[in-house]
Amino acid sequence: MPERSLGKKDFDIHRTLPRAGAVKPHSLKARNTPLEKVAEITPKEKVRGFSFKRSLASVILIIFLFTLTIGIWDAVELSGASKKMFGSGNLFSLLLGNDLKTDASGRVNILLAGYSADDAGHSGANLTDSIMLLSLNQTKKTGYMLSIPRDLWVSIPGYGHAKINEAYQDGNWANFSEIGYPAGGMGLLEKVVSDNFGVPINYYSLINYSAFRDTVNAVGGITIDIKSSDPRGLYDPSLDYTSAACCALANYPNGPVTLNGKQALNLARARGDAYGSYGFGQADFDRTQHQRQMLLALKQKSATVKTILNPTKSGHLFDGMANNVKTDVDIGAALPLYRLFNAVNAGSLQSLSLRDLSGKNYLTDYGGALIPAAGVSDFSAIQAAIQNLNQ
Repeated sequence: MPERSLGKKDFDIHRTLPRAGAVKPHSLKARNTPLEKVAEITPKEKVRGFSFKRSLASVILIIFLFTLTIGIWDAVELSGASKKMFGSGNLFSLLLGNDLKTDASGRVNILLAGYSADDAGHSGANLTDSIMLLSLNQTKKTGYMLSIPRDLWVSIPGYGHAKINEAYQDGNWANFSEIGYPAGGMGLLEKVVSDNFGVPINYYSLINYSAFRDTVNAVGGITIDIKSSDPRGLYDPSLDYTSAACCALANYPNGPVTLNGKQALNLARARGDAYGSYGFGQADFDRTQHQRQMLLALKQKSATVKTILNPTKSGHLFDGMANNVKTDVDIGAALPLYRLFNAVNAGSLQSLSLRDLSGKNYLTDYGGALIPAAGVSDFSAIQAAIQNLNQ
């Protein structure tokens, strides 16, 4: 399968790279592209723009925490919804639990991805614009959340080099199937992450934006501390076209701010792309930092909210969230995973970025994409840094 040429006229802001004559692929036949040729296949221009309805992959574990807890108070709703989410409505399997899958060192590694599949009008709805690796140490009760930039330039088996947020879509198109990985898009995304980061993935969770918005609203909102480098705080005047009356995606002073579901979702999308923006000096990296902040805020809030004790509200909420979550966590692993994540306190859960991992920047710009600082396809330094984290 030959490399496809790139052309400026073919650029689509919702695609991950410009490709001439792009069509729906029908096979997943692997290619071996020499590195010297790969270097020629670069994104030709960097285009920035508001990305509509970016999902928060980072909240999926909070959704598990919340929905599992409320489910105990409404077994009827739980049984039906858990069948949608976990493939079984057997409450005994849920409550008894089983051993979690781990890597060789005993860590549990979960790939979290977010998309906008519930937005029928979004042409880039199947691009996973939020990707995160959550790794938990069962013995030490510690862990980290590592954001994986959506613009990371990687080799996608069968497709050559592209931005990593395209892998899920490509895997779905080609009906990806390989031993050791889930079928379809998340299987291909898992393979790409495992191959490049040197981390075996034990579970995945894929959510759309509705689950995040509804979870924040259900807990009565969340409070985070805005710490912008700009003394004015954060401002992104990009308009949310789903609201006819208003508003800018983000307009907050530095310091503690309380967000409802809609506000939290908009902040999760904001990258400071629009003219007049301030406080988003690192664009998408600021966006993922805010996502990780909201994950921790939800984690703390979900353990105490009174909403989980109201079966009328919680049962319908659980069922609605089950419609917005896809995962390969089986019903027997759900409660042990909940307990493990809940055992890791906020101070023991690191929030990490490849731009500043252990004080070092492991990325560099590559046209309209990002590559490892060591060069195209050279993830050796990143892998070594992750191995140090896992010790």
